[in-house]
Amino acid sequence: MDVYNPYLREKQFAMRTITIALLIFSSQLVQAQSFQDFLGYLEGISDPSTQQTVVDSFFTALPEAPLLEFDTLAHFLYKGTASTVDVPGDFNGWDPGPGPLTKVGDTDMWYRTMIFEPNARLDYKYVLDGGNWILDPRNPHTCSGGFGPNSELAMPQYVQPWEIILQPAIPHGTIETFTFTSAALSGNYQVQVYLPPSYASHPDRFYPSIYVQDGQEYLSIGSAKNVLDNLIDEVLISEIVGVFIRPNNRNEEYAASKRTQYRAFIVDEMIPYIAEHYRVQETPESRAAIGTSFGANISAQIAFYHPEVVGKAGLHSPAFWPNNYETSTLLTQGGLKPIEWASVWGTYEGSVFQNMQIVMAVLQGLGYDFYGNFYPEGHSWGLWRATLDEILIELFPPGLVSTFGVDQEMEDRVVVYPNPAWPGQSLSFEGLAVSQAWLFNAQGQLIADISGGLRLPGSLPSGLYVLALADHSGQISRIRLCVAGG
Repeated sequence: MDVYNPYLREKQFAMRTITIALLIFSSQLVQAQSFQDFLGYLEGISDPSTQQTVVDSFFTALPEAPLLEFDTLAHFLYKGTASTVDVPGDFNGWDPGPGPLTKVGDTDMWYRTMIFEPNARLDYKYVLDGGNWILDPRNPHTCSGGFGPNSELAMPQYVQPWEIILQPAIPHGTIETFTFTSAALSGNYQVQVYLPPSYASHPDRFYPSIYVQDGQEYLSIGSAKNVLDNLIDEVLISEIVGVFIRPNNRNEEYAASKRTQYRAFIVDEMIPYIAEHYRVQETPESRAAIGTSFGANISAQIAFYHPEVVGKAGLHSPAFWPNNYETSTLLTQGGLKPIEWASVWGTYEGSVFQNMQIVMAVLQGLGYDFYGNFYPEGHSWGLWRATLDEILIELFPPGLVSTFGVDQEMEDRVVVYPNPAWPGQSLSFEGLAVSQAWLFNAQGQLIADISGGLRLPGSLPSGLYVLALADHSGQISRIRLCVAGG
């Protein structure tokens, strides 16, 4: 397959545009080279009935809205009975007040023309009569969010994210779901764990891991499972284990009175639990905290306060403003720590955009490994779902999966007989009830599954090997075995 470069967003997709050149109104051929020409034609019609007929024909010919022209013009169009029509969205802070649509004469046509960047992607809605919020009835394109769907404006050069689409023909990871009881927060939390495609078939592999705030939304709205599957299949990232955590009270846990307890929940409870029950690497550079908005705020704090545990942070549109910009102050004034940062935000995010420009410049000046990028978009899942790939590619490039490690604690507790052993000998264990066993060479390559009979292969070169031993609970321990000859 072709390798996709997320930094080159230049593919051409079908655009929601029409050339207003051949519209037939009541058997009359009308030449209009632009929407402004069309409005001029309408204004020149004195008969209201004929004017409405032309409007009806125009909307019949219009494939969908908004109507885009010249790469930068977006014409918001509404047809219907109303006293006022407003268009709040990412581009005006979702304020329905400024810039209402203009009604064309006595017709039922409303319009507003705005200028955007050629690759902008923005959410919006219509507000009728000052209080009735609706989707654009002529726009089939929507973007889901935490408060439901919005209509989506995608300018002609915007590239729709291929990686969020389910690809049935490629290998897929699996999702395991469980409830975790947190002592730090005195509550139960829904956790979903993504296991990469090779996890079940390669018990020798140990994976980097991500701890994702608002995990249920990253999976359901952000299509994170599809993103992981597709990036892994294209060898754009290492295979990783994804831990997606659903908050109980995100505002309090991510930005207010429970933020300290939430950090303890992740660092002291969740990460040790995952390390005990899944084959994940246990170094700070193999772990990342990821989140959006307030979730990015707490992810940054997790990494900053605990760099010995979490050495990477992926931040979507970080909302650092709570507690008088506490997190911004921590990062910019707290000194250099061994943390790698990757962040994406939008130019239509007001204070988030302004603050992150400053944070990025300061952290890069301090010597941090800080990747930052921004797009003409708003504070939206449309931005976050389309740039999760960018963050993952930056933090987890291919080649980070390790083949095995040795558990020193288990080596001290478990005795293998015989050790050294000879090829073909059966092994027995003291201190561990073994249900499955695999033998690996020193390079981490799987030599044999010896679960049935626990007997070494009959032909085996002398040297140092690693035994991966699973107990009846499924927990895997790794200990060394010396083979004496063969």
